Amino acid sequence: MNLFKKLFGSNDPSSDEARSGNSDRPNPDINSPLDEQFIYNFKRNGGKFLYCENLNEVKEHFENILEENDWFESEALCYEPKLHFLLDENKLTYGQSINPKFLLSSCENLVAEEGSILFSSNQIKQKKPNDLPTNIIILANTSQIIEGKSDGLSAIRRKYLTEIPTNITTIKYFEKAKEEDFTQYGSSAKNLYLLLLEDL
Repeated sequence: MNLFKKLFGSNDPSSDEARSGNSDRPNPDINSPLDEQFIYNFKRNGGKFLYCENLNEVKEHFENILEENDWFESEALCYEPKLHFLLDENKLTYGQSINPKFLLSSCENLVAEEGSILFSSNQIKQKKPNDLPTNIIILANTSQIIEGKSDGLSAIRRKYLTEIPTNITTIKYFEKAKEEDFTQYGSSAKNLYLLLLEDL
């Protein structure tokens, strides 16, 4: 869907806009599509967004992120075997390192109203957000965008039926607050890249 490219600009993670998350676009209203609301709020929170039309673009953007941050010789943390192919193709080691350079993960949902990422124990085990590496790369699908946290909890219940995962949490802040902000108290900012794969 080239609509994302038109609305949100460059896919290049090294571009100034992708790096800063800043945009001159006005705040979308509550009647805007959920994907537009999510991207606006996510970038406002300091997240780095990369739209991918297919798996080849996911691989290309992942390599660009590694190159931009000089992570090719680093160890990663990844609890999901379905994502190991990205690490294997780039000859990265992964496992239970004490000090991994970044986390590669999927997520449960993308919350539009606050631009946050909803996780469960299926992605991050029992780790709290503060215990995760500072650098995070998320692979998610456009179909995972939901309106609010309550919609995310409902989606988790529907998806897992009897075996509901534990440690359901969100990460919302992707850059350090410029001033003291009591809403961020107890939260550690993450350097977060979102590879958003079109699946609708």
